[in-house]
Amino acid sequence: MTTPDAGAAVLLRGGSVVGPDGLHRADVLVDGGRVTAVDTGLHAPDHASTIDCGGRVVLAGAVDAHAHAGSRVFDEDVQLALLRQGVTTIVTGQDGVGPAPGDGTWADRYFAAIDGPHPRYRGDGIAGLLATYDGTTPINVATLVPAGTVRHEVVGDEDRPATAEETAAMRALVRRGLADGALGLASGLDYVPGLYADTAELAALCREVTAADGIYVSHVRGGYEANLREGLDEVAAIVRASGVRAHVSHLHAPVDTALGALDDLAAHGVALTFDAYPYSRGCTILSMLLLPAALARPGTDDLARAVADADGRARVRAAVLERVTARPDLGPGWADQVTLSHVPSPAHHDLQGRTLTEAAALRRTEPVELAIDLLVAAALQVTAIMRVPHPRSPADLAPLVRHPGHTAGSDGIHVGTHPHPRASGTVARYLGDFVRAGLLTWPEAQRHLSTTAVEHLRLGDRGTVRAGAVADLAVVDPERVAARSTYDDPTATAAGTDDVLVAGVPVLRHGELTGATPGTGIRRGGAPAPRGVAPA
Repeated sequence: MTTPDAGAAVLLRGGSVVGPDGLHRADVLVDGGRVTAVDTGLHAPDHASTIDCGGRVVLAGAVDAHAHAGSRVFDEDVQLALLRQGVTTIVTGQDGVGPAPGDGTWADRYFAAIDGPHPRYRGDGIAGLLATYDGTTPINVATLVPAGTVRHEVVGDEDRPATAEETAAMRALVRRGLADGALGLASGLDYVPGLYADTAELAALCREVTAADGIYVSHVRGGYEANLREGLDEVAAIVRASGVRAHVSHLHAPVDTALGALDDLAAHGVALTFDAYPYSRGCTILSMLLLPAALARPGTDDLARAVADADGRARVRAAVLERVTARPDLGPGWADQVTLSHVPSPAHHDLQGRTLTEAAALRRTEPVELAIDLLVAAALQVTAIMRVPHPRSPADLAPLVRHPGHTAGSDGIHVGTHPHPRASGTVARYLGDFVRAGLLTWPEAQRHLSTTAVEHLRLGDRGTVRAGAVADLAVVDPERVAARSTYDDPTATAAGTDDVLVAGVPVLRHGELTGATPGTGIRRGGAPAPRGVAPA
């Protein structure tokens, strides 16, 4: 299949674009990587190719504001999972863990079951990481400086405050990452070693972010759901101490609780943005859910040593049960609510997709015993999907999704055979279950799926369909668009988005990859990539 060069013109003819009041008919002409005209009756230049968009909508490419595909975006199956939803840019470095700074081995080990190992990063910090995406993938990739990785590089995984000298060294790493083009700083305050960083340490790092007009993105401390306010209050304290702009990762909680907390903080001078996915269930590494932090250190055999004798195993078992039953999002029925997602040990592949209760019955043991065995066998690299006690429908979630601070973030994991369906369905579900049902208008959809994230994260001149903007575009059939991934079939790709352009180059045509790789590592503020790379 031949594909246009980066400088070739493309006319998207006969479709609709989003205006302030809804959809209106317009052609879109793209040339030199940017939109050059949006109007009716446009004529294609002699050198242009044409895409018939009749009956479809030309949208700004979606931004997945919380993605775990930075190491997997070179894989064609992952590219299809994203592009068939209309995603043209992903934001990585999430939850405080990422390859840079450092050589990447710690992140590859700790988040192997979430991010997977990065196949191309060889060091050189954020600059080296962003360079791995320049002209090598059909999707743009931006990154945050991961605060957990920074702490690991300087302090290690110890449970103690950083010294003044260590704090200064961490600030220097953050400062360099921002200078290299990172969007800001990301923390994961339920993960080791991020959970050991106190509010003062995080505020100190965020002063570097403020100076660079970056953003602080946080997986907040203490869990979500009923505990949400505790974590948001800490973010607010960091904002007040540092002046940083702040964004909350994968916000999930009872909608009234979340809206009440956000509105109250805004009334007191702290306006937060946040990303969310339109699913009730979450997904993370099983060790974070079940184990005390002292036994969840990546790259150690702490857990294996702790359960090596009967007395030690009894102590760990008691600690796990105390921890999970005390969680408001799990409780006494925890084993029925936790489904094994990725279990890398070959002897246990058959347990993927089963609840811990079901899996334990199959192995003729108790759920807590099986969970410990699986974590030991896989060196902690097990992921699990958690079902919340009270599922939320699109209608339930709509007031949160319409909040002006909301952006779409899948928190999608593309590792293993039974991931959460959000990785392949988040954006398509917003377009199908929310827009088609009248819960979001088309202008709201484009704003929440693209424009707001572009503005707050400083992703450059994209996020709307207008003359002069970078031509990251998705062509959506409003009647067909739908998420097809389910908890039983989690990797099914979405329907209804069959044509996608990145930097003006068709990367998805008739639902298939074209083989073009115009994506780039987006530097904060849309700063230009190295010479010869597609525009940011």
